[in-house]
Amino acid sequence: MKVVIDRFEGFYAVCEIEKGRFANIPIALVPDAKEGDIVSIEVLRSETAEKKEKLRSRLTGLFEKN
Repeated sequence: MKVVIDRFEGFYAVCEIEKGRFANIPIALVPDAKEGDIVSIEVLRSETAEKKEKLRSRLTGLFEKN
């Protein structure tokens, strides 16, 4: 999903997500962005699956040791 930074308010970048719809994104997530910049937001499914598997493996290891 691509969003356009409309303006900054306090600690948030106000982004247009669709025509007439806006969402606030913490500035910490877009530290070098400026008004008018286009930001891409994506879900990284393969990385998410890898992370879940690592956590599952660690938890399993904890319970097997005790």
